[in-house]
Amino acid sequence: MTILIFFVALWYLSLFSQTFFQHRYAAHGSFTMSRFWERFFFVFSYLTQGSSYMSARAYAIMHRMHHAYTDTEKDPHSPNFSSNMFSMMWRTKKIYSAIVHQRYPIEKRFEKNLPHWHGFDRWANSPLSRILWVVIYISFFLIFASSFWWWLLLPVVITMGAFHGALVNWFAHKYGYINFRLRNTSRNLLVVDVLMLGESYHNNHHKHPSSVNFGNRWHEVDPVYPVILLLKWLRIIRFAKKTGNGLRKRIFLPALFTII
Repeated sequence: MTILIFFVALWYLSLFSQTFFQHRYAAHGSFTMSRFWERFFFVFSYLTQGSSYMSARAYAIMHRMHHAYTDTEKDPHSPNFSSNMFSMMWRTKKIYSAIVHQRYPIEKRFEKNLPHWHGFDRWANSPLSRILWVVIYISFFLIFASSFWWWLLLPVVITMGAFHGALVNWFAHKYGYINFRLRNTSRNLLVVDVLMLGESYHNNHHKHPSSVNFGNRWHEVDPVYPVILLLKWLRIIRFAKKTGNGLRKRIFLPALFTII
């Protein structure tokens, strides 16, 4: 039972870091925060994602590429160019690593308003850091796994962040329903998305990329949206303001890159 509680807690904490900090904040600039809180969520993401920690900067660049080049060969994680979910995960990992280590050609438009903490990211993305987290996870399982079957969860624990991304990017481009007819294969995977904290409303997200609420219809509950409203009320974050031309300040606008 301890392993199950640990797994569920890690599932949602890791997923929250991804959708709140790396996705909605870093990739789309849906809201702003001070340097203190930005660094707080850098550390929070590291602690909750552990061995599968993702640099907010690298994640944002890769996700912006996904919106700009959805379903094309330049899409870092398109099911159209991988034979299965795991080969797509491996392709995405190689692109992510190349971005982190500055070996991937990045268009200037994908580098605007990116959060960065280079020293922290160097450690968090290092092989030593990832190995130490794996040792911690294995030690935890050695102490608390009362049956062999619990060990089947260990590979998911180690690759949790990548696993979350693969679930959405593989299945939500193949299965589900459509609210908006777009020139890509994005779909809403789940009718009520508690499992993926709103991330499976992928068709909605491709239509309104910078929206803080991924839900659109009455039944499309985005569990992260109330948390975002609470953080706004606490003045930890601020919603991006609109400029005179109606565009949001400090927001990455994928519409500029022809996503629909």
